Order: sequence, then C-alpha cells, then structure tokens
Amino acid sequence: MAKDNRQSLYGEVTNRIIAELEEGRVPWVQPWDAARCLVTMPHNGLTGRIYSGINVLILWAAGIGGGYSSQRWLTYKQAEKAGGNVKRGEKGTVICYADRFTPKDEAHKARSEDRDARTVAFLKRFTVFNLDQCEGLPIEAGVAASVPDPVMTRIEADRIITLSGADFRIGGREAYYAPAEDFVMVPPQVAFPDPINWYRTALHELGHWTGHPTRLNRDQSGRYRSSKYGREELVAEMTSAFVCASLGIAPSVRHSDYIGAWLTVLREDEKAIFRAASAASKAADYLLAFGEDAA
Repeated sequence: MAKDNRQSLYGEVTNRIIAELEEGRVPWVQPWDAARCLVTMPHNGLTGRIYSGINVLILWAAGIGGGYSSQRWLTYKQAEKAGGNVKRGEKGTVICYADRFTPKDEAHKARSEDRDARTVAFLKRFTVFNLDQCEGLPIEAGVAASVPDPVMTRIEADRIITLSGADFRIGGREAYYAPAEDFVMVPPQVAFPDPINWYRTALHELGHWTGHPTRLNRDQSGRYRSSKYGREELVAEMTSAFVCASLGIAPSVRHSDYIGAWLTVLREDEKAIFRAASAASKAADYLLAFGEDAA
C-alpha cells in the first residue's frame, strides 16, 4: 500500500475516535442493546476467527451504528463462498491488516553485510459486511450466539484472576497496580454498588499487570497524568473491554476522567490508538489463555 494511503487510514480511524471522545463517548464501551446484539468480540462469520487490535473498535462501532443483530462479519467473497451474497446497496466496513515484510534488496544487502535484515511495515485495507447485510446464507451461518450465563461469566473471570498467579490483593479504598512491587490491589466487592463492576475493575488492573517486564514488557514508567501514563491507561482500558466482551460482560469506563489525556495522546500521534489496541489485544489474549488452559 502506498505511503499516503497508509497515513490516510491511520488518520481516518484516529480522527473518528477523537471525535467520539470529544463528544464524551468512549469507542470501546459503546452501550450495547443486549436485546438486539449480544456483548461479544467481533469475529469472522465463516472462519470464526476473532478480530483483534484496532479492528475490534472499528467493528464494534459499525455494529452498533448499523443496529446489527450480531458481531459476525464476512468479506464479499466469503459471503459468496458460503452460498449467499451481500444485499444490493449495502455499504461495507473498512478494516485493516498490519504486518511487516523484508524487501528483496534489503534482504540481499543484509546477507552481504552479515546482519539482520530490516523489515518494512505495511497496512492493507479490506472490506467486510455484517451477516445482517447478507442474504441467502446457510441457516447455520446465521444462528444466534447463546446468551452467556451471568453466573458462569463471573466464574470464568474468577478463574482467570486465580490462575493468572498474580499477586492479587483485596482491600483498601483504591484499585491500582504497583509496577515496582508487581501486585494488584482492588477494594472488596462490597465496596461496589454493582458487583459486576468489581470484575471490570479487576480486569483493568490485571491489564496493567500484563505489562510487567517478565510478561509482555510494556513501558510503564510514565508519571501520573503524563503522556506515557495515558498510553498505558488506554491499553489497560481496552484490555478490560476486550476480556469483558470475550466473557459476555458489557465493558465500562474505569477512568472517564482520562478522556482529556487520551485526546492529547491521539492528537500527538495518529498511530497511538493502533498501537494501544494492538497491545490490548495481546494483553487480553494473555489473560484469557489462563481460562482456556483450565478448560
């Protein structure tokens, strides 16, 4: 993809998210209409593959904005492969695929200089359609996901917390992660009027916990309210949102007072939200793996 197209895609998505934040809406916690679309991660309707990174935010927004009944998506060709087609006049949602490659000239030069070859990042656009935008698909392709049992979702969340092996402490009046001492502190559940908020908060702090040098090794050196601090808060917020959605828990905002700081971060760097969403996907996968290993 040409450089200007890469930059325009970064800019498009970032500007869209900035506009949402300026209006006081947080893209990763848009309210779900549970009667219409279950809380879940967006995934491919044919392969079942769960989308990650910035594509989660893009597809969540498109699903809610379109009033769709699921978070299952297909490319035009996949709809045809499944035996159906995209309805006439439907507009798709543009998502992206990021990777790196080694140019042939660089690979040759690196071999001659006996060094590692430098890679070049690329970003590719492609268009997907919600299953609601398609017709003629086999019945099984449109089967609605089952409603998660709220008791089971909490059991799953508890299992992740326990099996993570984190130094997870309950007490006090504040929730936080202490990087130097490597422990999580969360107030007791009775301190939360809505018990499910205890789990949302716990998963947010465990999101920070994944960034320790012995785990995913993120930069957590930022001072309170600094740009670095804001970036790490973005990662933890989205990590909690992604894990919650994976368990069937509607995400919520843990630190709405950071919206101003997040806006500053996004305005300074149009790739910041892409990096934060990618890091959040890795952190969410890291946490969810504890529950999968015990299944």
